[in-house]
Amino acid sequence: MLRTMMTATNTMGQLQNRLDTISNNIANSNTQGYKSKEATFNELLYQQFNNDKLDRADRQSPVGIRYGSGAMLGQIQSNQKQGSLQTTSRDLDLAFTKPKQYFNILMPDGENGTKTVYTRQGDFYLSPLNNGTVMVVTADGYPLANENGQAITLPDNVKSFAIRDGGVLEASYPNGDFIRTNVGVTEFQKPQLMEDISGSYVGLPNNLAQLGYTQAEVVTNLQGANRQQIGMQNGVLEMSNVNLSKEMTDLIQTQRSYQFNARAVTLADQMLGLINGIR
Repeated sequence: MLRTMMTATNTMGQLQNRLDTISNNIANSNTQGYKSKEATFNELLYQQFNNDKLDRADRQSPVGIRYGSGAMLGQIQSNQKQGSLQTTSRDLDLAFTKPKQYFNILMPDGENGTKTVYTRQGDFYLSPLNNGTVMVVTADGYPLANENGQAITLPDNVKSFAIRDGGVLEASYPNGDFIRTNVGVTEFQKPQLMEDISGSYVGLPNNLAQLGYTQAEVVTNLQGANRQQIGMQNGVLEMSNVNLSKEMTDLIQTQRSYQFNARAVTLADQMLGLINGIR
């Protein structure tokens, strides 16, 4: 009975993690550029009891009895499928038309200054500075970086924006002048290694070297000739790729699995009570 209770409680703890993942997907179903997460399970170690000398019955399954220890959350994978594009007709609303490409964003990093994080959420705004210039920032106020990792600043009184081939942001002015800036774009080679920071922001893990990878193996900053691979347009926003129908189905399935294991704990406890009563 104790083995039954331990197996069920091990699985319940892992199912709770899957419930948290599904809940996070549903909560971000309207977050622009958000990529859904999918949880997969693996079997824990099991104990093999060879009783082939006593059990002579013909069967197709392997001989013996296997006592499992439950299931564990094997991996939470990021679904990099392209989300639907919503037309906004706003100049500074940018969206990628290819998967695994992300904007480079500069986020404060305490005493270390700033660090580069990545997002596909492309609603950008102009933040005025004290020297007569403006900075291109996200809705949270984080600067959008150019291909050299510096914040994009422009003279004020910008008239309009446009995106040219290669991820070039073109700012037009009333006098007919224009300024072109290469938007910082990174392509993920191994998106499953990225860590969630908040909302749609992701970043490199701090223990990347311990995982056996280098930064060049995980992300590629698209520069030079590689910028022709960038697929970007303005006036549209990429929506979340969360499939609410699938998430609700997975939620119901996980809840039922959780209830089944909770029932197993209850039955095991009742049987232990009967045994103690007999003794």
